[in-house]
Amino acid sequence: MILQIMVQRFGGFIRNCYLCTNIIVELLNLRIMKDKKSSESLGSGKIRKANQVKSNKDTFVVQNLHLKQVNIEELIYVVRGQKVMIDSDLAMLYGEETKYLKRSVRAHIKRFPDDFMFELTKEEVASLRCKNSTINKRGGNRYPPYAFTKNGIAMLSSVLNSETAIDANIYIMRAFTRSYDFPPSSSDVSQRIANIEHHQIETDKRIDEVFKRLDAHTPATQGIFFEGQIFDAYQFVCGLVRKAKKSIVLIDNYVDETVLTLLDKRESGVSATIYTQHFSQQLQLDIARHNAQYPPIDVKPFNRAHDRFLLIDDEVYHIGASIKDLGKKWFAFTLMRDITSQELLDKIN
Repeated sequence: MILQIMVQRFGGFIRNCYLCTNIIVELLNLRIMKDKKSSESLGSGKIRKANQVKSNKDTFVVQNLHLKQVNIEELIYVVRGQKVMIDSDLAMLYGEETKYLKRSVRAHIKRFPDDFMFELTKEEVASLRCKNSTINKRGGNRYPPYAFTKNGIAMLSSVLNSETAIDANIYIMRAFTRSYDFPPSSSDVSQRIANIEHHQIETDKRIDEVFKRLDAHTPATQGIFFEGQIFDAYQFVCGLVRKAKKSIVLIDNYVDETVLTLLDKRESGVSATIYTQHFSQQLQLDIARHNAQYPPIDVKPFNRAHDRFLLIDDEVYHIGASIKDLGKKWFAFTLMRDITSQELLDKIN
């Protein structure tokens, strides 16, 4: 009875408390779920950020690993006496295309004087290609490759202005330093020897050309003409006659009209005299006819000489055969340096 009375009086209150409790529980569940989602979202953001940092670090590691695997010292060549690197090799180390590297250089060409960068010639490209078959292939062959010295490579990093170029330049500068610390490799020595041999060959060619030109304009001082060398012997004596500036004196016991014709090749104003033993009537007639038309040749009798002599100004040539018989048989000639023309003429007079 008492229990029924309490239920009747307090039943509504108990139901209200029960409802409030359920509402509170639901609210608490909603708060817990929201906090959980927020925690999960925050955790995933941290994970993503950590992964991004790890990815960037991995990229840097991979890049450094790539540079470490490349033997940069093998990409350093000696050209024109300087240690250089080629544009295509640098582009590969920088992770750029060769054409982009060249375009950047041309846009800042004032930063690259001749001691920083120069274009390779076809011969230099061919020489380097013998050592590295990839020369001029990575960058194409439309334009000549650029060669960069150590200073030029240092300037490249500022032109390209990228982290990759800066990191690569650190390895390149260290490679250059190592190349200076150690003696030159066998390939460098071979290249230098090849350059010296090339210059020596060119020098020898030029010296030979100089001697040929000197030989062509300077008469020989002694020699022998053999049987059948008629034209060569005739041309030699003509050269002597033409070089006379003042006088020509021929001492020859056998003279004919061919000798007169040869002496007519002398320059204007040069006197000509013949001393001969056989002064025949025919020779006198030939001389008279000759002197009537051409500059005169004076002929005088002389029978005290066995050999033949040709006096050109102050020089005395000993001739082993008569001028009219040049090249018919062997004969020798010699420039006599111990006697002058005037001394010989004094003996005649």
